[in-house]
Amino acid sequence: MNIKRIFSLVLCLALLVGALAGCAAPEEAVTLRVGGMKGPTTMGMVNLINASSEKTAEGDYEFTVAVNADELTPKFIKGELDIIAVPANLAANLYQKTKGEAQLLALNTLGVLYVVAKNESVSAISDLRGKTIYATGKGTTPEFTLRHILAKNGIDPDKDVTLEFKSEPTEIVALLKSSDSGIAMLPQPFVTVAKTNVEGLSVVLDLTREWEKVDTNSSVVTGVLVVRKSFAAEHPKAVETFLTEYAASVEKINSDPAASAALVEEYIGVKAPIATQAIPACNLVCITGKDMQPKIGGYLEALHAQNPAAVGGALPEADFYYAG
Repeated sequence: MNIKRIFSLVLCLALLVGALAGCAAPEEAVTLRVGGMKGPTTMGMVNLINASSEKTAEGDYEFTVAVNADELTPKFIKGELDIIAVPANLAANLYQKTKGEAQLLALNTLGVLYVVAKNESVSAISDLRGKTIYATGKGTTPEFTLRHILAKNGIDPDKDVTLEFKSEPTEIVALLKSSDSGIAMLPQPFVTVAKTNVEGLSVVLDLTREWEKVDTNSSVVTGVLVVRKSFAAEHPKAVETFLTEYAASVEKINSDPAASAALVEEYIGVKAPIATQAIPACNLVCITGKDMQPKIGGYLEALHAQNPAAVGGALPEADFYYAG
């Protein structure tokens, strides 16, 4: 073999090695396991769940829809679920419990709490002074949210109003139906259920707006998406694909609630006619990146001020927020 041919061969091999070195290994395909609850925090996901079921989604997903968060969190901690949709304060609790392994991926549901009234004159928070307010969620975020708003409006929640808690929203609906008058704090979609079943009932206050009036640097955040930090580090493309498809799913349900209502009934269990009316009031969103912290930071601070245990004993550090 002459020198020219040897040189050419060496050159070709060098170019080949260089080309191979310059090509990053493709990310290994993975099935992303997603969990959600039967409620507003998973409503925004129904179009993606359906696309996955019909094999038209770009990503490969396995969805689990549970009755409550207690079914999801053990699986998340064990690594059996990669992303879960849960209440905002639970995300902060998981961050502490897993020593930072639970990372906030997106805000997916802002406020779903409303004050409804039957034969009562209420048009401002100040009108609640001296009244009895029926509510659910004692010791959890609905109570903390209401107490924060009342206090910021100069109303002592323990002296100036009577908070009467019931175990289920259906109890409140039945109570309002059998009473001549009454005031209640309810979440969607039970607000819509109550209006359907209780004659003369109307929505008088949107507690998301009332929060933002007294705390302009934050908002009520009902639900979020949480990802396992180690999974996101290993499969960033799968996570970004999910976020893109999730955002499109939220956009679809918000732009045409009626078209998605049947999917809400199928996957979440809320009847389609109720879902059609409730969706616009559920504040379904997909807020990611640097836009998350301003919205949820002040909310978690308010919860922490009332009861540190509500957010896991301490506020999460900066690494709580997934930056991509």
